[in-house]
Amino acid sequence: MPYSTATIATTIDKINQEYFLPAIQRPFVWTPDQMVALFDSLMKGYPISSFLFWDVAPENKMNWQIYKFAENFRFGEVHNEIADPAGRKLTLVLDGQQRLTSMLIGLRGSFTVKAKGKRWDSASAWQRKRLYIDLLVDPSQIPKSEDTEDDIEHPYGFELFENVPQSGPANLWIAVGEILNYPEPGRFDAFVEGTLERLPPTRNWTVVETAKRNLQRLYDLIWVDQIVSYYTETNQDYDRVLGIFVRANDGGTKLSKSDLMLSMISSKWTDISAREEIYNFVETLNSRLDRKNDVNKDFVMKACLLLSDLDHVYQVKNFTNKNLEIMRGNWPHIQRSLKRTFQLVNSFGIDRENLTSLNALLPIAYYLHKLDLDLLSATTPFFVTNAERIRRWLIAALLNRVFGGTSDSTIGAAKNTIASAMQGSKDFPLGELNTALSRQIKRPSYIASETLEGIMELQYGSRQMFLLLSLLYDNKSWGSTAHHIDHIFPQSRVDRKHLMKNNVPMSKIEELVSCANRIGNLQLLVGAENLEKNNATFEDWIRTRDHSFLAKHLIPEDEHLWSIMMLPRFVAEREQRIRQKLSSLQGDPEFGVEAAE
Repeated sequence: MPYSTATIATTIDKINQEYFLPAIQRPFVWTPDQMVALFDSLMKGYPISSFLFWDVAPENKMNWQIYKFAENFRFGEVHNEIADPAGRKLTLVLDGQQRLTSMLIGLRGSFTVKAKGKRWDSASAWQRKRLYIDLLVDPSQIPKSEDTEDDIEHPYGFELFENVPQSGPANLWIAVGEILNYPEPGRFDAFVEGTLERLPPTRNWTVVETAKRNLQRLYDLIWVDQIVSYYTETNQDYDRVLGIFVRANDGGTKLSKSDLMLSMISSKWTDISAREEIYNFVETLNSRLDRKNDVNKDFVMKACLLLSDLDHVYQVKNFTNKNLEIMRGNWPHIQRSLKRTFQLVNSFGIDRENLTSLNALLPIAYYLHKLDLDLLSATTPFFVTNAERIRRWLIAALLNRVFGGTSDSTIGAAKNTIASAMQGSKDFPLGELNTALSRQIKRPSYIASETLEGIMELQYGSRQMFLLLSLLYDNKSWGSTAHHIDHIFPQSRVDRKHLMKNNVPMSKIEELVSCANRIGNLQLLVGAENLEKNNATFEDWIRTRDHSFLAKHLIPEDEHLWSIMMLPRFVAEREQRIRQKLSSLQGDPEFGVEAAE
């Protein structure tokens, strides 16, 4: 079948009426800048590549889960609304979703974006914007900068605004989507006349002609020019269509393994929408637990293999029809196990801010899957001790980067060790895991003398610093109360300028500054206590604490070390205590014996 062409207006009218997205499509991922660049290319007459559609036969359209294009999009969303194919001609877009969605948002919808510097969870951080064009911007009339050898033309005046922008002597703004209101040339001419009347009386001929030319160009590219070139596949063989989809998307926004795996699952899990199930579950893990996490589809799909006792290597060959059937049967249990895993590690204070390897959670998920218990649901010795075993093992594994790089063999060794150990005991096999993984990675996976000094070199700002500091305290639950990483001697007091102002010799300044961000000068404080401390001098503030505070935070009792000039000796003394504390954690939390040989 040859390629066909259509106008943008005709194409936009068919989106979410005839044109929909298959489950194999990824979410909309373009940024506002990419959308603006597309409209600029259209105005300049640049080619925007062809599109690939699939006409679904009437007898097959109820077999597929389909989704609507995003029209009012919030940046970062991963969901598209499910559509009902009943009673309509169905054409699925295999290639071109990002471009078509951008056209739809620019002409009919909105793009909600986060303001810079504001928190993601703040309602005031989000601004719903629409696309406008300044009709007085003519790229051909703007001279190129003499400072650059670029031949790239200046862009047209497209911009997103939350509120209607004010026009003036140098600007004439219209919403780009207004052009859809004037399909007939006569009505369009009246619109042009009314728009030009908004120009000030002092306008000159050049300004009027620029506005008219831009309006006419916008009208032509939407209503007249056959810009959308597309090929329509009619073959109903799903495997053929899947192959076409992968080929078509190979050069665009990267097609992840999970996109392909999800497409395969969507075709086999016929009783539920695999896409909705997995996207909703990822969102639950990321946004609906006590702490925020950063989980992706790939992790969930890999966990499906591992927890189903299948070959866990994340390759297409392992997503056979038989394996997909096994995974579908296990799906409710897999969800339960993964949710319990994240709830448990979140209770340790571990979340998207400091979890440096998602793969490190897979052995924990496998253990909880086999155990089928929630370790946070009771305070019996079994529950408490095994939660602590998991906490110590996980933090040591993260600090030692046990699951860095290609970790399939490490995951496999952990899985086999857990499966073997649980044949005789329900306890988390801390010692056995450390032995097996140390053998696998050819270095200790636990905190040992060989790894301790490297760990002690971590500095303030490292994502691992909270993990390391949390091991120093008897507190086992960090998820319920916010804790801050605090500089014992405040940063402001160990600042180079502050020290120079106080006439500290330069050689001493270098020594003091080098100690400021070391672990020996860091502690964990409850948020309120840290704010209370603020930048008070340590020797004054510490005298307001009781004696137990010193022991809890491993602070030297020698008051001579509490002055700023003694910071290097203070840090050295405290780091020695930290080494001793960390070394003591090599034992099993219940029996106090070595958990790794």
